[in-house]
Amino acid sequence: MADAQRRPINNFMAATESDSIFLNSVNTERKVKNRQYIVVTLKDCIREIVAQNVIQIITDNASACKDVGTIVESKYPHIFWTPCVVYILNLTLKNICAAKKLRQML
Repeated sequence: MADAQRRPINNFMAATESDSIFLNSVNTERKVKNRQYIVVTLKDCIREIVAQNVIQIITDNASACKDVGTIVESKYPHIFWTPCVVYILNLTLKNICAAKKLRQML
């Protein structure tokens, strides 16, 4: 994700049964967004909210994010990682459209 000036950012949000709230935004410009970096920023956010209040984290499905999910689940057994459904659907639709275009070209 990027902000209005096109800088890469990570957004942190919280959701309850009745509401959603923006928690934090981290400028990731010039950062290596590997699993160690993501884990540190995510753990900071979890500590701020208090781990007992967190039941799930949702990220994209990149391999680093899958690793982050595993790390968070091992440190906090009550927190579950889930890949973002919208992200997965977007990738799926891109693949379907690409295949359709390829068939049209043949």
